[in-house]
Amino acid sequence: MWQSPIAPGLSWYQATVGERPEYEPLDGSVTADVAIVGGGYTGLQAAYTLARAGVSVVLIEGGRFGDGGSGRNGGQFGTGQRAWPEELEEQFGFERAKALFDMAEHAKAYILDFAREHQIDMEFMPGQLNVEHKRGKEKDYRKSIEIAATRFDYPHMQFMDREETTARLGSSVYYCGIRDIGTGHIHPLKLLVGLAKVAKNAGARLHEMTKATSIAQSGGKTMIETPRGTVTATHVLLATNAYIGGLEPVTSAHVMPIRSFIGATVPLTDFPKILPGSEAVADSRFVVRYFRKTRDGQLLFGGREAYTADSPRDISVHIRRQIAEIYPDLKDIEMTHAWGGSVGITMNRQPFAREVMPRVISVAGYSGHGVMLSNYCGTMFAKSVLGQANELDLFKELKVPAFPGGRRLRSPLLFLALSWYALRDRF
Repeated sequence: MWQSPIAPGLSWYQATVGERPEYEPLDGSVTADVAIVGGGYTGLQAAYTLARAGVSVVLIEGGRFGDGGSGRNGGQFGTGQRAWPEELEEQFGFERAKALFDMAEHAKAYILDFAREHQIDMEFMPGQLNVEHKRGKEKDYRKSIEIAATRFDYPHMQFMDREETTARLGSSVYYCGIRDIGTGHIHPLKLLVGLAKVAKNAGARLHEMTKATSIAQSGGKTMIETPRGTVTATHVLLATNAYIGGLEPVTSAHVMPIRSFIGATVPLTDFPKILPGSEAVADSRFVVRYFRKTRDGQLLFGGREAYTADSPRDISVHIRRQIAEIYPDLKDIEMTHAWGGSVGITMNRQPFAREVMPRVISVAGYSGHGVMLSNYCGTMFAKSVLGQANELDLFKELKVPAFPGGRRLRSPLLFLALSWYALRDRF
């Protein structure tokens, strides 16, 4: 089985995805109207939308499609942006906050419609529980539900007291929560594999194992160098997210990679009280613990993060320890798979979308909220190239600051800051 060179471990997604076609590396120089760097959700959705409209598009991916975050994530949709609606309103005012919230809901509907239209079984399962690990937050949760319903036209959230939270989770460690019946969770790699097939069938030229090594501009064109040829285009989308590296300095200053890890258990046949409704769960910690059951009853549990490029030697040990904190009866549960990968974050956890060079747009930094947003941003970029109305400008207008410290100190400062916030989760 394929072992990704950029992400540790073999994922449950990879083991259960079925057919995973390979796409030939670029061999020789090519030209196109649009070049895309990065074969995750953002890049492939852009390639599909452009190719369907008759635009010449070439996409290159340094690994295989699915090696990055799009194929290895927790699979949870969420609702709205990463921030709660009232937090958006406090920061941006109601009109802009509502537009950002609606954009995310459009993204949710887009993915469901896309999968339905193209008959991609991404194993969608409804429901999400957002749960609180500290006392005294009940009033805040009730207020969020009311604001979402009355001001943001989202009536799908229901408050859970501690008794209901315990019953729906099968665990008594959380104090209250919100049940969101307007969202759900998916098998992310099945969506990505299906998306790549659809993009290719639409006419996009897709190349795996083709790393972009440099970008230059001359005569109104952008040239992207690879080890086996140059891609020359009028428009470029950088859709690398956490894997920008040193390719383009503006993006790398604003989007930083952190490592996140997930484990899969054997089916919970002997534990019917755990997640009896099969909703996804995300808790209130800074280092979020997110988990859900699959169609066959396996528990997928994510939460451990690392703020360097290093990976733990045995991912499953760390994941099982966190599982046991919530479900003590699972302290010795067998782990079938354990894996990790990089997630792109920004300073303020808002997506980064910017023209970093003339006619070169970078979209990244979904900060753990990218299953919906990345797909939608890809097709919104394509619409902007086609001259069609789209919502990507809402992200371009966000004031996303660069990480402090410059190239040398950026990563150490991030490590210190995030470690401090993670420590606060314990108190």
